[in-house]
Amino acid sequence: MSETSLALGVLGGMGPAATLDFLTKLQAFTPAKTDQDHLRVLVDINPKVPDRNVAGASAGPVLAEMAGALAGAGADVLAIACNTAHAYADLIQRASGLPLIDMIETAANSARDMGARRVGVLGTRGALRLYREYLAAQAMGLVALEPAQQEAFMATLYKVKSGDLGPAVRAEMKAYVADLMAGGAEAVIAGCTEVPLVLGAGDLKVDFIDPGELLARRCVAVCLGLEPLPAALGA
Repeated sequence: MSETSLALGVLGGMGPAATLDFLTKLQAFTPAKTDQDHLRVLVDINPKVPDRNVAGASAGPVLAEMAGALAGAGADVLAIACNTAHAYADLIQRASGLPLIDMIETAANSARDMGARRVGVLGTRGALRLYREYLAAQAMGLVALEPAQQEAFMATLYKVKSGDLGPAVRAEMKAYVADLMAGGAEAVIAGCTEVPLVLGAGDLKVDFIDPGELLARRCVAVCLGLEPLPAALGA
């Protein structure tokens, strides 16, 4: 790794297992022969961030404080290991003064490059709002679960967060994918970082997009200078 490589700051803990999955991918995608070839990564795994899915629980101030602390500790660029928390992306960038490698944007661009016109998203309501906006900006439509199924998905999601990665949960997640495909989805985005813990490309008959994997690859490229640094907010 170059002496001039950038230090990555990661806002995590939402949830902890998903953050560890992201860090594993980050390490795997880094071209390294020695310890010193790896990236410097500053991580705040903070499971005390208010639940992004509970009305009235504002995660923004906590995320802003985390981002500022990561900047103060030496981070050059930020990543958020949570789809829904990207709702606070502007606040996080203003608080830290650092550019953000946007996971939602990265996943939407991947769907576009695959040629998809209708994209299914498994995510929280907050994540669905973000993906709808990003996909629409590139002339793609979002396919979401019906309201009752969305509620069931959230129950499955919290099972994963509790550590249940068993066959029943995996079967539930595959059933939600089938619902999205029945609704016309030509590709499916794992719009919550817990989804890839129980679902993989081999479980789908359409393209599967793992935003955490794509974010990890892009973080490596940016920090090693293989891809331009994202523009800072207001730049």
